[in-house]
Amino acid sequence: MDLGYILSGFAVGFLVGITGVGGGSLMTPLLVFLFGFKPVVAVGTDLLFAALTKSGGVWVHHGTHKSVDWKIVGLLSAGSLPVSLATIYVIKHLMSVGKEITGLITYALGIALILTACALLIRSLVMRKKHERGTNGNDDNTGRFKGSYQVAAVVLTGAILGALVTLSSVGAGALGTIAILLLYPRLSTLKVVGTDLAHAIPLTALAGIGHWTLGHVDFVLLGSLLIGSFPGIWIGSHLSAKIPEKILRPILATLLLLIGLKFVLA
Repeated sequence: MDLGYILSGFAVGFLVGITGVGGGSLMTPLLVFLFGFKPVVAVGTDLLFAALTKSGGVWVHHGTHKSVDWKIVGLLSAGSLPVSLATIYVIKHLMSVGKEITGLITYALGIALILTACALLIRSLVMRKKHERGTNGNDDNTGRFKGSYQVAAVVLTGAILGALVTLSSVGAGALGTIAILLLYPRLSTLKVVGTDLAHAIPLTALAGIGHWTLGHVDFVLLGSLLIGSFPGIWIGSHLSAKIPEKILRPILATLLLLIGLKFVLA
């Protein structure tokens, strides 16, 4: 166990506890730039890290708050899980024919970080408009589209998330939340968060196991991060009400944007 890894897990967990997002988007760049891990190992390890750390959150949302819409989770998963498996297959094929996949992972990571930074800023705007329209307290899962068009839109969104998260480990939180907000504008905020969390777990778990089969997971690193993250999330969650989100979110978005540009332009 490395103390630096434990402290990094604590720091990321703390920020996730305060802002609700940022796990993969902070952890993966941290592992690459600060500790020098290869992007493929950082992505694979972070995917399993995300699946394990988010499991407790879903237990609370489903068991205590009843705030998971499993129909939406099912539709998103119908798109994301098959595409995640297909993405793992493509990565394995690129490895088997001797092609360099680090560049692909790095570029996808940069794009995902830039999109996440934009999503963090847009999320605040969407949430504010949602509150102004008085839809925040509703529990209506009526979609933006009708019938089969809505189903197709949700499955397609899941497919895009599946490819992006599997390649970069980023996007399951912030991008998933924005997608659900846009597809189901009348869904209560609590259900948006719970549903996104419930979808993120099977996606990150499947993608993480896929990377594990390719040798992209460092389990000593994973254990160290988990030791630090659990108390970090607990403390951050309790302090979240005392630290203004309107201050933290733009700072986090700017940081992710800069990191994303560094990956893309590298």
